[in-house]
Amino acid sequence: MTPSLNPVVSLIPAPNAQSPATGKLTDRACKRIATGLIVGSVVLHLAYLGFGCPLDLSPDEAHYWQWSRHLAWSYYSKGPLVAWLIRASCEVFGPLSESLTGSLMLAVRLPAVACHAALLAGWYILAARTLRSHRAALGTLALAMTLPAVLASAVLMTIDPPFLACWCWAAVGVWKGLTGGSIRWWLLAGICSAFGVLAKYPMVLLPAGVFGYLLFAQRSELKRAGFWVFALGSIVGFVPILLWNASHDWVSFKHVGTQAAGSSGSSIRWLGPMTFAAGQFAFLIGVWFVVWVAAAWANRRSADPARAFLWWTSVPVWCVFALASFKASGQVNWPAAAYVSGFVLGVAWVRDQLSGRHRKHVARLVSFGAALGLALSVLMHYPTLMRSALVSAAGLPTEVNPAPIRKYDPTARLRGWRTLAHEVDVIRDRVRAQTGEEPLVAATVWNVPGALGVYCKGHPETYSFGLAMADRHSQYDLWHPNPVADPQVFRGRTFVFVGDGLPADSDVFERVEVPTIVVHREEGVPVAVWWVWVGHGFRGFPDTPLYRHSPRY
Repeated sequence: MTPSLNPVVSLIPAPNAQSPATGKLTDRACKRIATGLIVGSVVLHLAYLGFGCPLDLSPDEAHYWQWSRHLAWSYYSKGPLVAWLIRASCEVFGPLSESLTGSLMLAVRLPAVACHAALLAGWYILAARTLRSHRAALGTLALAMTLPAVLASAVLMTIDPPFLACWCWAAVGVWKGLTGGSIRWWLLAGICSAFGVLAKYPMVLLPAGVFGYLLFAQRSELKRAGFWVFALGSIVGFVPILLWNASHDWVSFKHVGTQAAGSSGSSIRWLGPMTFAAGQFAFLIGVWFVVWVAAAWANRRSADPARAFLWWTSVPVWCVFALASFKASGQVNWPAAAYVSGFVLGVAWVRDQLSGRHRKHVARLVSFGAALGLALSVLMHYPTLMRSALVSAAGLPTEVNPAPIRKYDPTARLRGWRTLAHEVDVIRDRVRAQTGEEPLVAATVWNVPGALGVYCKGHPETYSFGLAMADRHSQYDLWHPNPVADPQVFRGRTFVFVGDGLPADSDVFERVEVPTIVVHREEGVPVAVWWVWVGHGFRGFPDTPLYRHSPRY
């Protein structure tokens, strides 16, 4: 390895390489360095969240926090694990979070940090076992820690951090069970699979991928109890979800069906797979997508059981979402689980190339990918560093587009919520002083009330007018009482609500005040704009939606 190459690449030994460095970095040293990297990542992310994090909770995070206030066996669009973890963290660390950050932000995100550590530890073990090299495992871990998506999952408490941690450890359990481990490893895989389903439904794709591997590579394992113990875990995980849905009109299945069908209805999106692949290319900053594709192709008929296992638990999973793109655009993170074992497979491919004629080119590619990933991660954590460039690209605000930077800054949706909540609190105080009653807080779309509940004083219960406003169904429609389904409970009340407003002839309120426009600026740059309304004397919504639309799940 030439001195100019990235030191991370040098951790990945070429097959059968004989160099002085090989004997210096022992397995024990690799484990210690890996432990240090994981602990260091945890400490740095805790410091980032606890002291000066510029990113408010995203609408999704705040929405899941809202779920955690109403514990249940499942929820409208996802299983319950994310809500359970947030509730437990807020119960234990809520006061500390309030004192350090002035909000529950830190407590909500602490489970993400824990899941990040669990994912990294599982990744190291999976790589060490399948690649049969602790040096390669250390290289896998170090390179994974340069991926923006991996670092972002340490500070954003969505469904993905617990899901990916469960997926990784289930894969570890399966491989350990297949390579001479006891039934306890299969049981671990089953438990992780059950919790994974409670986090995200696609967890069932891992047992499917393992089944494909066994069918073609180790069919005799299908006659033993191990795999079926593992598969049973997914079934057990679905039990509370099914029971909850049975009493809620199977709403989760309607939601998933709508997402799978997409907005194209019965038509086929012929360019969908190309758009999907382009999104995945961007998601993996180009370099790692190229490495993954190359590794998938090179190992499509691998005789190595470990590589075949990694292939079957990655490529078919990815292909499921690629096929789905013929109908729905989906979200860029949907096939993220495919890259858990896929990244290890990619490192195996890189290791192969380091002993071939393309050694220098591959090493430079990987070094560039690591540097680019770290640079992008820093910019995502500290968006002010790229503000000048984004402002230049976005242009000046206009009446039609008062915050043009939002088109270019992916972190914009995580900023300004405290500003909005402060203004809503000012209005609440005024209304309370004028009327002597406590105004209710709501929004006209489903993804705003959670942020208001988190950041407004006293964490008020918040509501959504979404179902009457051409928005899709949401969890707010299932909680009762709510102002759309149960107007008699709220009649005569005053609402402070955020959104685009109501039609002039809606007659939902006796009187609606002129809206307050709330603008969140950073260094004079408008990042977010909201309209805050006060509606006095709630009368209820009409039986038909205020805007024409088809019901959407």
